[in-house]
Amino acid sequence: MQKFRTTIRAMLGATVVVGGMAVVAPAAQAITIPVACSENALVAAVNLANSTPAADTLVLAGGCTYGLTAANGGAANGLPVITTQMELIGPATITRASLLLFRIFEVSPTGNLTLSTAVAVTNGSAVGNGGGILNRGAVTLTNSSLSGNLATLNGGGLANLDTPVGTAPAATFTRSPVTDNIALLNGGGIYNGLRGTLTTTGVTGSPMLVGRNTGSRGGGIAAVSSTATTMTQTAVTTNVAVLTAGGVYRQGGTMTNNNSPISGNLLNNCLGSVPAVPSCTG
Repeated sequence: MQKFRTTIRAMLGATVVVGGMAVVAPAAQAITIPVACSENALVAAVNLANSTPAADTLVLAGGCTYGLTAANGGAANGLPVITTQMELIGPATITRASLLLFRIFEVSPTGNLTLSTAVAVTNGSAVGNGGGILNRGAVTLTNSSLSGNLATLNGGGLANLDTPVGTAPAATFTRSPVTDNIALLNGGGIYNGLRGTLTTTGVTGSPMLVGRNTGSRGGGIAAVSSTATTMTQTAVTTNVAVLTAGGVYRQGGTMTNNNSPISGNLLNNCLGSVPAVPSCTG
């Protein structure tokens, strides 16, 4: 009888309490996790999703602000490091609510994070790269946003980490503004590093905004030795660079500009880039 009970538990998976609710994690099936409006509930939900091999869905409490008061994913990350495939569905805000310095998300080489339906990532503060999100795997933002994050190195909003070998990081933004972020080095809004790929997409008449970000080079976007950067219907404007290329900074790699205006940036829009940024002057 005891062996039978153990087998049933293995088939069903582990039962974990998330925000006061018992959720059964199937051994090899995707699960949907309702996440109560609290830091502890969000941390528990991410841990539960990381424990299952399938793609899981975390349904955030509508309109909730998840204030992170501690680094729950090592000393540098507000949430546990994302190691599997999961989607967080808003509307909700995830923010640092502490004097401690930590970014909001880190995605490992095996991780695949999707933020959709108005998930706002704000006030991350990283000693290093990626103030809001540090990406070593795959990140997708759809109708979500990165704002008010800071990195002491590259990528105030998001950094595709320089990756000489192994999994090349990839970030995809669709109608997801990147605003008011700061990096002390490259890519105030977004940094696309070695071997990384970056895709940003808006819609005709309503381009995706990369604006009011600040960096040393590439106030809006910096692509340095990356594989590919593709901007479609993306407005890169009102960003500031301390050294050069307030809008977009490029060093090597393939870059494509599809109807994406780069204008109104300081000190200039894209000067200092080699090769030149497509369809960018000044």
